[in-house]
Amino acid sequence: MPPAQAAAPQARTQAPGFYRMMLGDIEVTALLDGTHPFPVHEVLTGIPMADADTLLAASDLAAPVEGSINAFLINTGTKLILIDSGAGVLYGADGGHLMANLRASGYTPEQVDEIYLTHLHRDHVGGVDQGGRMAFPNAIIRVNRRDADFWLNPANKAKAPAFLGPMFDGAIDSLRAYVDAGRVQPFDGAAQLNPAIQALPSPGHTPGHTAYRVRSRDGQTLLAWGDIVHVAAVQFPDPAATVKYDSDSAAAAQARDQLMAEAVAEGSWVAAAHITFPGLGHVARRDGRYVWLPANYTTVGLTQAR
Repeated sequence: MPPAQAAAPQARTQAPGFYRMMLGDIEVTALLDGTHPFPVHEVLTGIPMADADTLLAASDLAAPVEGSINAFLINTGTKLILIDSGAGVLYGADGGHLMANLRASGYTPEQVDEIYLTHLHRDHVGGVDQGGRMAFPNAIIRVNRRDADFWLNPANKAKAPAFLGPMFDGAIDSLRAYVDAGRVQPFDGAAQLNPAIQALPSPGHTPGHTAYRVRSRDGQTLLAWGDIVHVAAVQFPDPAATVKYDSDSAAAAQARDQLMAEAVAEGSWVAAAHITFPGLGHVARRDGRYVWLPANYTTVGLTQAR
């Protein structure tokens, strides 16, 4: 037998970005759109940078922090619902992988019935667009009316800080085909969008930022909470830390504390848009501080539940 060749070429590719779990009778699939270097020093507010750096170092991190862009596919058994859609092409090579990971997970974009957007920032809405066409041709888009009214109105762009300009452009361009087809259906407040999914208003990061509570028939819950957390190593120990993209920083900090407290009190699963992929886990409170408990990787329960 010839000797092994040690100089094998490096693969330099990552595994497909999907992870699956069961929430009672509901299948939840985390989908990775990409990772993006988050410029902590330029974006984080409400905390001295020295303190932020200390918290990052305690997690063996340093600025900029590579942050995940996650979306979550919810199969209730009767509907296939995507919560957020990633950035699509709007973040260049840092995003746009959701569609390939969706297919790798065993689904196709044509199968998606509805898309629930937590808000209309471009790293959540960009993935619904495919060169001016609907990337999910059979889907209805649901979004809080306050967010739709704000981000889809070009007049608001002129009154907003310049750095928010691309957010308006991204929302308008990404949703244009769906708006033209009558497939954008805004909702108000704490709407019950599906027998298993309720909207939870959590304004602050954007005017209509919304989390979604997914509840299985046996009462298990999952909070898909969008941009409640951007930098986990900082904002769990210090929920008062905000980001410059928050429309109302005080309200954003309040929403973060409320949803973290709810996750602790109810023992809910959390599906987080920007916590390290797959962004699934629980929240605990230890020594007066919130901590993130990532999901323990498992294959148990998947084949049995199909």
